[in-house]
Amino acid sequence: MAVARPTGSASGALCWQLLLTLAILTFACDACKTVTLHVPSKLDAVKYIGRVNLKECFKSANLIHSSDPDFQILEDGSVYTTNAILLSSAKRSFTVLLSNTDTQEEKKILVLLEQQTKVLRKRRSQEKVLIRAKRRWAPIPCSVSENSLGPFPLFLQQIQSDTAQNYTIYYSISGPGVDKEPLNLFYVERDTGNLFCTRPVDREKYPSFELVAFATTKDGYTPELPLPLLIRIEDENDNFPIFTETTYIFNVSENCRVGTTVGQVCATDEDEPDTLHTRLMYSIIEQLPASRTLFFMQPATGVITTTSSQLDREVTDKYQLKIKVQDMDGQYFGLQTTATCIINIGDVNDNLPTFNRLSYETSVEENIIDVEILRVAVTDKDLINTANWRANYTILKGNENGNFKIVTDPKTNEGVLCVVKPLNYEEKQEMTLQISVVNEAPNFASSRSTMSMATVTVNVQNQDEGPECRPAVQIVRIKENAPGSTKGIGYKAHDPETNSSSGIRYKKLSDPEGWVSVDENSGSITILRSLDREARTIRNGIYNITILASDKGKRTCTGTLGIILEDVNDNGPFIPQKTVIICKTVMSSAEIVAVDPDEPIHGPPFDFSLEGVSDSEVLRMWRLTKINDTAARLSYLNDPQFGEYTVPVRVADRLGQSLVTQLKVILCDCVTQSDCKIRSPVIARRLILGKWAILAILLGIALLFCVLFTLVCGATGAAKKPKVFPDDLAQQNLIVSNTEAPGDDKVYSTNGFTTYTMGGSTQGICSTLGSGVKNGGQETIEMVKGGQTVEPCQEAGHHHTLGLCKGGGQHTLDSCRGGQVEADNCRYAYSDWYTYTQPRLGEKVQLCNQDNSHTHAQDYVRTYNYEGKGSAAGSVGCCSERQEEDGLEFLDHLEPKFRTLAEACMKR
Repeated sequence: MAVARPTGSASGALCWQLLLTLAILTFACDACKTVTLHVPSKLDAVKYIGRVNLKECFKSANLIHSSDPDFQILEDGSVYTTNAILLSSAKRSFTVLLSNTDTQEEKKILVLLEQQTKVLRKRRSQEKVLIRAKRRWAPIPCSVSENSLGPFPLFLQQIQSDTAQNYTIYYSISGPGVDKEPLNLFYVERDTGNLFCTRPVDREKYPSFELVAFATTKDGYTPELPLPLLIRIEDENDNFPIFTETTYIFNVSENCRVGTTVGQVCATDEDEPDTLHTRLMYSIIEQLPASRTLFFMQPATGVITTTSSQLDREVTDKYQLKIKVQDMDGQYFGLQTTATCIINIGDVNDNLPTFNRLSYETSVEENIIDVEILRVAVTDKDLINTANWRANYTILKGNENGNFKIVTDPKTNEGVLCVVKPLNYEEKQEMTLQISVVNEAPNFASSRSTMSMATVTVNVQNQDEGPECRPAVQIVRIKENAPGSTKGIGYKAHDPETNSSSGIRYKKLSDPEGWVSVDENSGSITILRSLDREARTIRNGIYNITILASDKGKRTCTGTLGIILEDVNDNGPFIPQKTVIICKTVMSSAEIVAVDPDEPIHGPPFDFSLEGVSDSEVLRMWRLTKINDTAARLSYLNDPQFGEYTVPVRVADRLGQSLVTQLKVILCDCVTQSDCKIRSPVIARRLILGKWAILAILLGIALLFCVLFTLVCGATGAAKKPKVFPDDLAQQNLIVSNTEAPGDDKVYSTNGFTTYTMGGSTQGICSTLGSGVKNGGQETIEMVKGGQTVEPCQEAGHHHTLGLCKGGGQHTLDSCRGGQVEADNCRYAYSDWYTYTQPRLGEKVQLCNQDNSHTHAQDYVRTYNYEGKGSAAGSVGCCSERQEEDGLEFLDHLEPKFRTLAEACMKR
């Protein structure tokens, strides 16, 4: 508990406090009413003394003025002193003038300054009870100016409880600044409740303190609840605004527009936000180089913009600004800090490259290429080694033949002129080039600029060069079949310097046919032997020979002499096809085509005729009919026999040149011409069996095997000696029947051999061997041998199926068309053959139907139903293990002798 101070000491402290601190009481008055501010009698310069509510009086005011120069009014209504003031009287006043420059409206606020005095009453002894006003135990706001100069301890306020009228009350406090950090900053007198501050406080560190006040009696009784006590530290403008960087670096392009943003600077202030202490104002203090002002800084934001469009990097490439930031909204008494801002001026292509000279002259020897002949230099003020500086050169005129090119040296930016195509002194001794230069980057002001140009004169120097073969290909015309020793103009080379052919020697390098010779001195040619336009080495009617020309210095050139052979009608048209095949059964004529090696002017239309006298056999047997300009049709008359004939045909071109072609005409019994070629004795070809031929052969063998089987089996039981069958019996038992549909009226004999009823009279052994014909039925041959069955495959329609199974194989012939084949060599009656073979074949078939246990074998003659063409199941007989299509390629190459069968089985 602090010791009580004498009354005089307390009064002195209070007076000193009234002189150095502000006690501000702002009355809530009506708008534009008088405002009273309580101030000490002595006021220092630039001291805050209070605040006037300007918005309540005149919200739209944009101009504020004080009638007393000792006082300044800010935009927020804060009142500051401009000079040190000592109040000589208790009161002083001045007027705040508010006006709106737009509406010309004005209002006034009267401000009264009253001197504030406060005397602490001396606390009498506790025995005397003083009569005083009642106080309420409630939070009392309190504030302390930061960094106060004292004197300390500094009286803040008095706290007092209403219960002090009835009790002896002791006061105490706790909280930050008392018993917590910062310790012992505040204390309260136990008996009086006076609150004191012991030392200066930094608002930036401790903005406020929340204390708790207690009122207790001697015996520890607490008649009041604890009192929250807020002590706010009033801010003082004691912190300088600080830039975020000490040096700012910005870039801006030259020639930019006025108002272009360069960059923005920023500063911070640790004082209380939203007060004048932290309201910052930016400005530019100095510009280096010190030319006219080129930059402007927005005071409130710190944004730097350009004020001129005349920034020129080539004059000044960098500017340095000294910038300032000041608090108190830029007022002269505000705290300020400076920094440096460097602005680099960026380059744009605002300078054209220009040639150092307007004309150049150089020389070069003819016939040389890929050499540098000149370097041209340019000047460009833009930034070096950039696209604004690098040059592009162009040849505008004089290079129509492409002899020159100009490129840029990347190190020196020079233009390098080179020869890329040989020059010819004899053609031109001097060439003038016009060159231009521009930058890689587009020009900044291209609309008002012109490119730089220069003239280059190139002198061509002469060289001693060899002969020239120009043109490289020279043409001469000679009629074909020209007689030997015929002379013609040959190849001519010349000396480019003298433009003469004298002194040049010629030599033949190539002559594929050896037709010509070349004169060494003149280059003329002589025909050695007859020329033939139809030779193989002729291309498009031109015969090429190669000539070598040389001068006295052994320098050479090579050229080509093209001899155009003018066509002569020396060839008659002929027929390339010497052999003509006419399949008499399907065709009665054949087309023949003629060709003529001569030019079309000596060619078609052709005239075809038969060579022979009027009553010759050729004219009686053959006839020619013209089809078109190059083809005719040869047809036979009457009905000639099969065989080979020679027919002479004469073909004449439009000019009457003719040639006789001996045609070999073969009348053949064939379906296609290829068949006739196979069996023609003239055409040597290897015999190839077709699938139908093999099938027919196998069928014949099968039939012969049945006959032999019958003979062997029935030799012992025969009543009489059988007749001997002819060797070609197998070739006489193929019967073509005009049946309309399959029949199922088979008759099985008692001996187990299948027989058929005949649908007509018998026609001999050959036509009835193993077959039965029923009207509207189907012919089927079934044979059994050793448990193997030759079984039919029935199909609807006109189909004759011959099935042959031997060794697991099966061959099927289907899609047969109806027809009749007669047997010319049948010498035995059907009854004889039937009487001889039927008993024996029946007996063998019966034995074949049983195995060793006298039970029926698995594969004997039985009827199967037809499953359909192309069935995935295939055959159900003993031969079905072999694929039907395996090994049947030979059926595509049948001999002509089987073509009759093929023709009968071919769908039309």
